[in-house]
Amino acid sequence: MGHTTAKGIYHRLGEKIDGLTLSVPKNKAFYDILKALYTEAEADVIVRMPYGLSTLQRIEEVSGYDRLRLQRLLDGLCDKGLVVDLEIKNERYFMPSPIVVGIFEFTMMRCGDNLDSKGWARLFHRFLHGSDDFYRVNCADGQKVSIMRTMPHEKAILPSEYVEVLDYEKASAIIDSADTFSIGLCSCRHEKMHTGEKECDTPLDTCSAFGYAADYLVRHGMAKAVGKEEMKENFKRSLELGLVLQADNIRRNVTYVCHCCGCCCNVLLGIKNFGYSNIVVTSTYIAHVNTDECIGCGKCADACPISAIEMKTAGEDENMRLSRQQEKKKTKKIPVIDEEICLGCGVCALSCNTFAIGLEKRKQRVIHPETTFRRVVLQSLEHGTLQNQIFDDPKKISHKFMRGFLGAFLRLPPVKKAIMSRLFRSRFLSAMESGAKMQGKNWLLDL
Repeated sequence: MGHTTAKGIYHRLGEKIDGLTLSVPKNKAFYDILKALYTEAEADVIVRMPYGLSTLQRIEEVSGYDRLRLQRLLDGLCDKGLVVDLEIKNERYFMPSPIVVGIFEFTMMRCGDNLDSKGWARLFHRFLHGSDDFYRVNCADGQKVSIMRTMPHEKAILPSEYVEVLDYEKASAIIDSADTFSIGLCSCRHEKMHTGEKECDTPLDTCSAFGYAADYLVRHGMAKAVGKEEMKENFKRSLELGLVLQADNIRRNVTYVCHCCGCCCNVLLGIKNFGYSNIVVTSTYIAHVNTDECIGCGKCADACPISAIEMKTAGEDENMRLSRQQEKKKTKKIPVIDEEICLGCGVCALSCNTFAIGLEKRKQRVIHPETTFRRVVLQSLEHGTLQNQIFDDPKKISHKFMRGFLGAFLRLPPVKKAIMSRLFRSRFLSAMESGAKMQGKNWLLDL
């Protein structure tokens, strides 16, 4: 292996991470994070690894590293959350962690002595909130395939709508379908605690993981294993605290659910502080106010984590639907929902003593990918990195050529628009799944 300067290796590491599922701004704050978290040797391993899930043997062949040294480096990277390793059908697969969900979350979920959590928190805070760079590169072009989706609180759904709630929208169904559970620190609240910006009394130990994600976190000391009943209690506490539930943006085999507060969650702050509402996919529900029952107390507006509810005098808003009784009381304050940004979380309804506000089905259909495989394909396509998932060997000249060729083709606006359209998206995803099967990677489709 040739000599590489420190500056050069961290630049290449940044390019590698930018080539995964989320984009990263190449600013000083980002490179400061890389230098704080990765040794030069660890950075070199990541740069030489394939982009997607790979066995130790394949990484050895691709990277040129001696197996014993490679295994030692990968084990250390996994313990730091910088590489994800999954146990699938008695085989261990490794992949570089993306910036989110990955490097940020796993770093701030780490527990134990001799960790520079405060220093890391400051670095991430500057990266995420020193400017809108991170949110802009991932949201400014109208991207629609987020890594997260809002889940409705079942208690907030109007009785007339409840019969239509699908299992993947129910926290109770997600818990019942899983067999492995873990609870870890909320990375956002942990970060805010160390930077002095945690305004709430919300506990840190809320982050819920399931299945292979829970297994990964527990094996590397980033979460504790819990049983089904303890997980149910965790969700019950979040209901009482009025936290927003944000889940893995898939319908099958959900791997995590975040329990978010408006003052700490970086996703919600991306909406409140920078206006990028597409950073998270809404639930299939939206808040609805029954003006006949509303007493104008304003509790729902206070509870909304993204300030999507504004109290206005009855008759002040031309879109406000008023009953005859309300017409007689035009001085009364009524909550008005900003439907452009409403998450459909139901936190507002949890605070309403008169049950005047609740969740109803959105008129426009909200699409969530069925599996992790499909989400990664669509997300990579949006961010212009799908070619890296298909031709994932960074060493092969043929793969490098095909990444350049296919990447340029997929970035053509008419091509990307056609593939992402409802007409062609399903066919494209089916073709990608067929390709995975032909390569003997059927297990990818089950994630």
